[in-house]
Amino acid sequence: MAQKNPNLITLSSGEAFQPFRYSVGLYGSRFFAELKDNKRLMGVRCPGCRRVHVPPRPVCGPCYKRMEEWVEVGPLGTIATFTILRFAFIDPETGQKKPVPYGYGLIRLDGADTNFQHFLELPKDGKVAIGMRVRPVFEESRRGNLRDIKHFEIIED
Repeated sequence: MAQKNPNLITLSSGEAFQPFRYSVGLYGSRFFAELKDNKRLMGVRCPGCRRVHVPPRPVCGPCYKRMEEWVEVGPLGTIATFTILRFAFIDPETGQKKPVPYGYGLIRLDGADTNFQHFLELPKDGKVAIGMRVRPVFEESRRGNLRDIKHFEIIED
């Protein structure tokens, strides 16, 4: 007879309802309010190194200085890096399947010194490259979250 090993973990599947609320804090709240109400992307500038951080945060990671100077960035930006995904997922907000393929990228918004991650709308020819210019496409009805931007689209020359 086989012995059970008490050090092994047993895995099982199932569903569990776990309601939660998440506070984005003062800086996140202002960022999302500007996105919702004005379609503006905002960052904060460090008084030490002068870097503009998007999304905003209260303290500069490299300098450890408090950041309080708000600046508008973008809305245009440049693809810093990207990936093309070929698997669908169900959007938890809409319940709809994400059409494939789709892009996901790190975007350096004009005026920012950090990258902003979001979906990329792939052009018809499917060609995407680092350095391409992009612009956000906003939802008609915005709710004050990151999904207020549908995706970034490539600006054709």
